[in-house]
Amino acid sequence: MIRGVRARLTATIVFLVVLTATVLGLAAYVFVDARLHQQALDDARDQARFDLSVLAPTRLDNPPTEERIAALANDFQFRDLPTIIIPTGGEPYNSTAALEGVLATIPTSVRDLVDEGQIAFSWQRVDGKPNLVIGGRSGGTGPEIYFFHDVSAIEQAIDQLRLALGVGALVLALVAVVAARVVARGVLAPVDEASRAAELIEGGDLSARVPVTSSDEFGQWADRFNRMADSLEDTILRLEAAQTQIRRFVADVAHELRTPVAALVAEASLLGSHLDALPPEARRTGELVVHDIGRLRALVEDLMELSRFDAAGEEVRLAPIDLSRLIRDVAAARLRDAVLELPEERIVIETDPRRLERILGNLLDNAREHAAGALVVVRLQAIDGEVRVAVLDRGPGVPPDRLTRIFERFYMADPSRRGGSG
Repeated sequence: MIRGVRARLTATIVFLVVLTATVLGLAAYVFVDARLHQQALDDARDQARFDLSVLAPTRLDNPPTEERIAALANDFQFRDLPTIIIPTGGEPYNSTAALEGVLATIPTSVRDLVDEGQIAFSWQRVDGKPNLVIGGRSGGTGPEIYFFHDVSAIEQAIDQLRLALGVGALVLALVAVVAARVVARGVLAPVDEASRAAELIEGGDLSARVPVTSSDEFGQWADRFNRMADSLEDTILRLEAAQTQIRRFVADVAHELRTPVAALVAEASLLGSHLDALPPEARRTGELVVHDIGRLRALVEDLMELSRFDAAGEEVRLAPIDLSRLIRDVAAARLRDAVLELPEERIVIETDPRRLERILGNLLDNAREHAAGALVVVRLQAIDGEVRVAVLDRGPGVPPDRLTRIFERFYMADPSRRGGSG
């Protein structure tokens, strides 16, 4: 199957051109062939009528003698017109040895018509050459005479015409291929321009447009494409501006909260150190206050880190890390009940320990929140030169239609759940 619009368009144009050339060539071939054969038949029939009605009766006696028959046959042979003369009740006389046995090859229908006094003809090969055989009776009732016209020239002309038509069709097909490719390239030029523009837009160049070079359907399509690109560029610019405002807002909020939260943390620390001195009914409230201020501090720290990422002020600091030890420390701080499946050999990698702790801590926090009381397994494996850390729990999981969005900022798979910075 032909692939591509350009290839199919080229193939269609070439096919139509070749089909048209073939039909016209066949029509011309059939017409010329029939016309040449008909012209040769008309000329031979007119000549035969004259010879049978005028020349032969004046040269033959009644009944004709062998000498007269031979003389008449020689006269025809002198005109390059081989003949077979059959006197009534006599033996056939051949003007040339090449006609020996040819009489038997003449169709019976032709011989019957000649026997009735009519002029009849047939196309047949004689001595390996194409011939037009015309027969009739001298004077309508005299001896039968068959004239053999060599039509090799007609066959040669037809063969040359066939060759010329074949070569012409081939040349026309080659010209059609070249012309079709040029036409297809011109017709599909706007599509190519649109493809390049779409590729540039995909790469981030929102200024790419399709040149409008005509007022036809392609021109209207290019104009609509450009208007769509304008709308897309405007939408993306507005989204980028909104995202910039959101990032600025996050940075401002984190900065403004930093000082009062630091004061709250200090006060919570002081309160925590005196919880035992509080009455039992007030101690629970104090514990909640200390816990919530700790959560608020963690949230502000997350916002501060997020703002540093947005400002490209956070650098990756690589260091050799013992993964088994890091996993034990994070699990001890975040989820003491987690089951650790760690290899006996040490696995040391170059990474940013703070960020890895944050990622692993987030996964353990999610497991603790969504799979409370269930078994949580932290597994470390080294497979084919790769290191894999997996946190396995029996929580509800993330719906398949939301998996692609779990790394979006502030996104929550369960909108009804509150808390966290996403």
